[in-house]
Amino acid sequence: MRFLLTDEQRDFARALDGLLGACATPAAVRAWAGGDHGPGRALWSRAATAGVFGLAVPEKHGGTGLLPVELAVACTEWGRHAAPGPLAETVAVAALLERLGSDVVAGEWLPRIAAGEAVVSLCAPSGTAEGPDDGDPFALDGDAADAVFVVRGDTLLLADGHGPVQPSLDPARRLSRPLGGTTLARGPSVAAAAAHAAEVARLATAAQSLGLGRALLTATVGHVTRRTQFGVAIGSFQAVKHRLADTLIGLEFAQPLVHAAALALADGAPSAGREIAAAKVAAGEAGYAAARTALQLHGALGYTDEPDLSLWIRKARPLRDAWGTPADCRARVLDD
Repeated sequence: MRFLLTDEQRDFARALDGLLGACATPAAVRAWAGGDHGPGRALWSRAATAGVFGLAVPEKHGGTGLLPVELAVACTEWGRHAAPGPLAETVAVAALLERLGSDVVAGEWLPRIAAGEAVVSLCAPSGTAEGPDDGDPFALDGDAADAVFVVRGDTLLLADGHGPVQPSLDPARRLSRPLGGTTLARGPSVAAAAAHAAEVARLATAAQSLGLGRALLTATVGHVTRRTQFGVAIGSFQAVKHRLADTLIGLEFAQPLVHAAALALADGAPSAGREIAAAKVAAGEAGYAAARTALQLHGALGYTDEPDLSLWIRKARPLRDAWGTPADCRARVLDD
């Protein structure tokens, strides 16, 4: 099994890195957190021109078919730039509608998703661990989405609206409960399609955690080489070196697990669910560890909202827990 990316996949990653880096992403994140979705939607449209959302949409609806490895590459770059919006949920909806096989619903939404014209979210069991656990799951960015798809048992619904936005550890992850709903499909096929969609969302979230962790490590290494104490860079201190090395090792171990999980999903391997769960644990924990390292080694700067660093730090734990907490994913690995 090949764990290294091909030249084309690396070129794709570099192109997305350049595209997102030119989009003033921190400003878009801050605007999104305040309820202004314009800059984020503009970024979303630019990502669509690079084919990001088409990676989960069949060719007949304007996409490239489900390409899990390329999707993981795209989500890694999305996480590296802390871009706003329900990326994992949107590609999960695309996977759900494709697997469901409803030409009417798929024909309405999949071309719009592939073109970046529709931001959609998915509310399903285990979708998010954020917010109070006192009712139905929350939908991510329901206030910004053109549609929120809701899975309840063997029924797929299109929400009529959303409730008040709830607090989140990451202000740019805006949570709300979907209200009402129009039934789109019902039956065993819905549950099967939703399970497949959850695997896609889990992989996408793991890749975002990996990219987020990489960005935090890069920022922290840069900081400790510039910050001096007692006349020397704090990066020369042995304790700092050890902390950074531990963070790097966690990310290095997570990366091949994410790529292997994507390959397993692409091949339709029976072990795909278990491998995606293992990747989610490793990448989520590595990204969260990178956030803790960044917080500590940046000192007081890490506790303030003014520096852009906080936009990355505050995403780490929600991404770690979304679409399967570490405990949930470890149980999945052991049960399968």
